[in-house]
Amino acid sequence: MPETTVTIQRLGHHGDGIAEGPIFAAGTLPGEVVSGIAQGDRLTEIRILEPSPDRVRAPCRHAKTCGGCALQHASETFTANWKAQVVETALSAQGINSEIAGVETSPPQSRRRATFHAQRTKKGSIIGFFGRSSHNLVDTPDCLLLDPAISNARPALEDLTRLGASRSTTIAIAVTASEVGLDVAVSEAKDPDRALLTSLAECAGKHGLARLVWNGEIIAQAQAPVQKMGPAMVAPPSGAFLQATQHGQAVLTSLVQSTVQNAGRVVDLFSGCGTFALPLTRTQSVHAVEGLSELLDAAHAGWAKVGGLHKLTTETRDLFRRPLMADELAQFGAAIIDPPRAGAAAQISEIARSGLPVVAAVSCNPVTFARDAATLIAAGFRMGPVTVVDQFRWSPHVELFAAFQRD
Repeated sequence: MPETTVTIQRLGHHGDGIAEGPIFAAGTLPGEVVSGIAQGDRLTEIRILEPSPDRVRAPCRHAKTCGGCALQHASETFTANWKAQVVETALSAQGINSEIAGVETSPPQSRRRATFHAQRTKKGSIIGFFGRSSHNLVDTPDCLLLDPAISNARPALEDLTRLGASRSTTIAIAVTASEVGLDVAVSEAKDPDRALLTSLAECAGKHGLARLVWNGEIIAQAQAPVQKMGPAMVAPPSGAFLQATQHGQAVLTSLVQSTVQNAGRVVDLFSGCGTFALPLTRTQSVHAVEGLSELLDAAHAGWAKVGGLHKLTTETRDLFRRPLMADELAQFGAAIIDPPRAGAAAQISEIARSGLPVVAAVSCNPVTFARDAATLIAAGFRMGPVTVVDQFRWSPHVELFAAFQRD
């Protein structure tokens, strides 16, 4: 097939270069002239004819085949500026002029959770991530994203793959680094009989796993895999949401604390296991609201073990279907809100109707954040500078924080 030559105009939200057409070209940067084979709206077999000055050599040897990172070919400065621009564009679409306070990027080898796919082979196993836009599983023994505790656990993952996978199907292995060892959850694996259960328990003991969960059932737990959240040690249930890096958690926690520090009583909406609520109980009482009771139970248990903290109350509630109403919010001096990617339109509407003076907003989706921000601004809130928090290094994923105050 004949080659097509194009000039890359911008990056899309998935990190692909976009040329006129549009034509999408993975691994390219704005301003580059590239050639390749056009297949529909995608360019394959890409050659860089005129590279951008922002192009760098990918630091990871798996970068060309692994689909885990989309931006290793871009300089750190370019990536930070691009992520800030993604946020500015989303806010501008809602008529909001924003100030970017800065971009906080987590360092390499700091990701404390990852989900691998694994498959048995004739000679052993493949453990890694799928290739970009592909079902080809790529072995990634030297991933530069992961906390060393996870990277060093490859022998354990190989043993689990040998026990639970086949040569025709893959299993998923979610690994989280905790304060006391690895929390490992395997899914899409063989149903365990008595012999397999025994082998799995022996494997967990051999490799010193804090907890091993198999197809949703706890097989072995030497000790609760705890995470540090402010003054408390919390044992989240398997699969619970955690901030991707301790660095990112620390940055977001500091921003939240500085925003609500004079509020008196605070409500933490979509509180999870207490990422923000528990640090605040050093100085303030907090009411944590979350849809999953087991997350709140973990947060409360961690709080209760410390002693001497301000009061933590909890409430299990689906904030999408039943948000806290304006009159319920009246008892608080500030709100923290950290919703899923869909945002929190219903809850934000009630905050807008309430008399709450301060909102500390965390988001993993600039588009839904901008929508919710517009609602708050229309209700009389003033939005402060936005901090971009990049926990997903070398990926197009963007997280952010902003404070809202009523004039």
